[in-house]
Amino acid sequence: MDDDRFSDPVEARKKAMDYLARREYGRGELLDKLIRSGFDSDVANEAVARLIDDGLQDDERFAEAFVRSRINQGKGPQVIRADLRQRGLTRPVIDIAIEAAGEDWYALARDVRLKKFGPDAPLEFRDKARQMRFLRSRGFDSDQIQAAVSADVE
Repeated sequence: MDDDRFSDPVEARKKAMDYLARREYGRGELLDKLIRSGFDSDVANEAVARLIDDGLQDDERFAEAFVRSRINQGKGPQVIRADLRQRGLTRPVIDIAIEAAGEDWYALARDVRLKKFGPDAPLEFRDKARQMRFLRSRGFDSDQIQAAVSADVE
């Protein structure tokens, strides 16, 4: 009887809606969660497709929410792109979401550096290299990093 549940599209939809009630998911991520929880892949695909048709799952909406949450964590565009690609989103969806955020990545890199290391620009090469590695790990590009470590913040 319990095995029948995993081949029932209504049950798959309910489970998917439970996931979506907690947070937004990308299509691929939601599909993977359903399959990992035991649903047949065809049933899971059908359930997710219907949720998309009903407007309950939307990759663009998910990407925008994801980008905003990562910006709030002080993450740069390179890490955000990689995380979204890992979640199965397409390059156009990712590009649109990052562009729609309207973030000043230079200012964010400067703010992240300020929060972690204080207002003074690093004087010694070793300190500058450490700050640059930190900002690189956060996903900022070379220009953004260079601007962030070169300026004193008042």
